[in-house]
Amino acid sequence: MTELMTGLPPVTPEQGVFSLGELSRDDVHQLVRRGADFYRDIGAHRSPLSGRVAGILFTKTSTRTRTAFTTAAIRLGASPVTFGPNDLQTNTGESITDTGRILGSMLDLLVARTAGPLDELREISRHGGIPVVNAMAAEEHPTQGICDLATISMCRGGVDGARIVYLGEGNNTATALAQGIAHFSGCQVTFATPEGYGLPAAALESAAKRAAQHGTTLTQVHSTDELPDEADFVYTTRWQTTGTAKPDADWREKFLPFYVDEALMDRWPQARFLHDLPAHRGEEVAGSVLDGDRSVAWGQARMKLTSAMSTLEWLADRL
Repeated sequence: MTELMTGLPPVTPEQGVFSLGELSRDDVHQLVRRGADFYRDIGAHRSPLSGRVAGILFTKTSTRTRTAFTTAAIRLGASPVTFGPNDLQTNTGESITDTGRILGSMLDLLVARTAGPLDELREISRHGGIPVVNAMAAEEHPTQGICDLATISMCRGGVDGARIVYLGEGNNTATALAQGIAHFSGCQVTFATPEGYGLPAAALESAAKRAAQHGTTLTQVHSTDELPDEADFVYTTRWQTTGTAKPDADWREKFLPFYVDEALMDRWPQARFLHDLPAHRGEEVAGSVLDGDRSVAWGQARMKLTSAMSTLEWLADRL
């Protein structure tokens, strides 16, 4: 007979995917490679999550990431349990610690996007004893980084040596790109951001230090006059990340020079266009660019599913 658990369950080391900067180079390469593999053949797996239960917790809006991970869990054999913004007792005051203990006693893994900081996801993992995937926190959107690098790899046959110009806010997508590409060799990434809206200094510094070990450079500038002469990809994101408001009432004036239109794209005639979506045509990007022949944003969106499959497959090996 199994004895009924008494007392508090033990606190365990956190596990999962929280930041690409915390993963090994081999792990990031595997995640990117398998994301591209699944894009070519979505059935190239052996149902590694068969018999498992995957929690899908989204307390903030999501079209691509929530759909991607729910679908990925099903395709890999798991049974998903989904939670929306009003479904958990955290809304009535239950602590994240207690929530983690309960979820960990019933689920095998959790994919989560919450309204809180990344530390909340780490706490759920530690107290629940389950791996957690950061499906976007204020600090970083690591699975978007996997998706972006897999898209770049498919476009050019590999990530090494890629030249990227990123324009706009230094948000969690930009941080994930910096942390992820720092694991690859010979790349050149220029982040062109308005003054006061750059990447977090600590994140950029740590990524740049790791990147330098592989001959990759990460540079941040605050003027389009400082953009490089050559680029393989031009990348922008929504200026208002997840629809959040900015404290500066005149922020749009600072962002206007970073608008991606055909004139800007003509500076790099061979460059492909990337966007993590959702997009606001006429704000951060011209519709003719987003929907044009050089845009791979729609294939990049589909890569959200296959990169989610790659992430869950990677976790399955560690359950």
